[in-house]
Amino acid sequence: MSKEILTGNELTSGATVYLSASGAWIEPLQSARLFSKEEVAERDAALAATKANGRIISLEIEEVDEVDGQIVPKRLRERIRAAGPTAPLTLNGQAYDRQHLGEDGHVSI
Repeated sequence: MSKEILTGNELTSGATVYLSASGAWIEPLQSARLFSKEEVAERDAALAATKANGRIISLEIEEVDEVDGQIVPKRLRERIRAAGPTAPLTLNGQAYDRQHLGEDGHVSI
């Protein structure tokens, strides 16, 4: 049976993130909250709250399947996003880590 997840990108780092059951935005796809078709109101409320916050951009609702206890996005695009960058994160030939939003929503500049 198909379910849905909420996904987007962190404003600062661009990292692909997913809404967890606790309401936090996290990177591991397998920890994403699964919404059933009966939970449309809850899903839409979470989407609206996130849009109002502005910390997560490019919000989308993605259809997923559960296969052997694993979340598998239906769209190839989302499967690629969940797997991480297809090229190394580099700047002038040096690898770097993304800077992520902290719990307070601030980052060092």
